[in-house]
Amino acid sequence: MDEWAAELRELRPSALSAARLDDLDLAQLSARGRIDALVVLERHLSWLQAKQIEVLAAIAEHTEIPDAAIVDAGGKLDDVFAASWDTAVEEVACALRLANQTAAHRLRTATLLAVRHEGTTGLLAGGEISYLQAQAVAEQLEVLDDEVAGQVEAIMMVKMPGQAAGQTRAALRREILRADPEGAEVRHRQRLRERRVERHPQDDGMAWFGAVLPAQQAALMEQAVDTRADSYTDGGRTLEQKRADALFDLVVNQPGASAPAVSGAPSGRSAVVVQVTVPFDILLGADDGPAELKGYGPITAGQARELAFAPGTVWRRLLTQPETGLLVKTDPTTYRPTAETARQVIARDRYCAFPSCRMPAHRCDLDHIRPFDHQNPRMGGQTVPDNLQPLCRRHHRLKTHHPGWKVTRDPHTGTSTWTAPTGHTYTNAPPVYRE
Repeated sequence: MDEWAAELRELRPSALSAARLDDLDLAQLSARGRIDALVVLERHLSWLQAKQIEVLAAIAEHTEIPDAAIVDAGGKLDDVFAASWDTAVEEVACALRLANQTAAHRLRTATLLAVRHEGTTGLLAGGEISYLQAQAVAEQLEVLDDEVAGQVEAIMMVKMPGQAAGQTRAALRREILRADPEGAEVRHRQRLRERRVERHPQDDGMAWFGAVLPAQQAALMEQAVDTRADSYTDGGRTLEQKRADALFDLVVNQPGASAPAVSGAPSGRSAVVVQVTVPFDILLGADDGPAELKGYGPITAGQARELAFAPGTVWRRLLTQPETGLLVKTDPTTYRPTAETARQVIARDRYCAFPSCRMPAHRCDLDHIRPFDHQNPRMGGQTVPDNLQPLCRRHHRLKTHHPGWKVTRDPHTGTSTWTAPTGHTYTNAPPVYRE
């Protein structure tokens, strides 16, 4: 069996070699043989990823063009939406259960590799490099014109088979700076305008918080954090724990800094609040089930209580169906009925109702699933929660103007069913507040 693994390791991945993988028997491999088998499987993964690139590039190539008759009749397709009329992103996102941005990224990377970087794609198909390396080539060389990109790729093709993905990314940055120093300065000034703060949820009630900013500023910030961390007594904390505490202190515990208000439920589209949804028995300590922190997801009962009983906290009551756990009504006593309806839909769905979209509901349009009849409102879709769904602007336009996409909503379960132009169907269910 060791000979089998060593032999396959020397072969270029193909359908014939892939057919032999079913003969793999780990029990008959030595430690050396298992490493060879691991390399064989990794090379075949690269081969399959090269095949997937071909398929994704073919999907991206068949771009839909809006029908002139549709545009003329509706008169509401602006240039921005017409330019992004193709819905390959949405279908790929739904089919592979990806976020829209991830699907768009895959399609874009596949197109770049298929059109501009055949050499790199060939290395991937031969199992000589990883997908991460091929992706780095596509992404980083996109800023260069075809001729210069080809020159840099030719240099990298010699280097990449002997590199790890991180080494490839660093080498690409060096070669790009060497090939186009003036363009690098221009691009840096452009990226400077894109500086921003980001937050990403992590497991076990934790979150990643940071900023995208110029490298020199990041270095200065790191020095400031280290200086503050060095001033702390040990107290059983590790260096990394003290650095994290130092960053929090520098941002939050400065003179004049004030913590944001805390709310127990969504309060509309423009409120700046920390929103926590927690069942009352958990809030009072009778149960220790999870709560929900907006923008993060499930948190522990202890975290929810800490936020709920913090100074300045405002509570609002949400009512749910006992049988399903779905939100059925909010109870803001100071808002008009139309505002209450909006609050309920935003709180109920939390995100855009398109299956692959994670745009927060408070940043979405509220769309009538059954169209509202402006001439005879009694005959059209009513402005009630069961006939409303939050849709981001792109998916609102998609549902309204694209003839290939249709949506229905089950009023009992709250599940939306979307039918794509290809005939495939995809579902999206609202969150259940108590599971």
